[in-house]
Amino acid sequence: MSVLTTKNTTDSAPQGDSVTLRQPVAADGREIWRLVSDSGVLDLNSPYCYLMMCQFFPATCVVAEEDGRCVGFATCFIDPKRADRLFVWQVGVAVDQRGKGLASRMLLDVLRRAENRQVHYVEATIGPSNKASQALFTGLARRYGTEIRQQAGFTPEMFPGAGHEAEDLYIIGPFDAANPAV
Repeated sequence: MSVLTTKNTTDSAPQGDSVTLRQPVAADGREIWRLVSDSGVLDLNSPYCYLMMCQFFPATCVVAEEDGRCVGFATCFIDPKRADRLFVWQVGVAVDQRGKGLASRMLLDVLRRAENRQVHYVEATIGPSNKASQALFTGLARRYGTEIRQQAGFTPEMFPGAGHEAEDLYIIGPFDAANPAV
């Protein structure tokens, strides 16, 4: 798979925005791990996990850069049992980039790639307190003019230790990824 290093062509960037979107390479795993660590809100996984996502799933992941600095990322993969489903694992945006629509732009970038044309549903697990993610995926459903459904996902007992809230499964679709309604 080739690596794209181009300006975002899938959705208009805000005027004066110098953030570029591209497929990741393995070396991006380090900066993604740093961004997750700095976020203070995302579940921090092992650095190896981010290296693997970048190495083995570049067509379904995205890195946002500004002046050579990683300012956002989305790690996603196609469900191996259902090729029409994109599971969004994590989306992170640097504090100084929040509120600019970057998370939406990154997801649209992944969905509009030729390699992902078979995707007609997006799935993600979201905790009840994660209002930002709820808004992101509700906005995605609205953009594609489709429904969003919620069902039980992972219970707190499934996570090691104490204190992790439930993660509900959000299902967005069906839709045509190349043609959002809005």
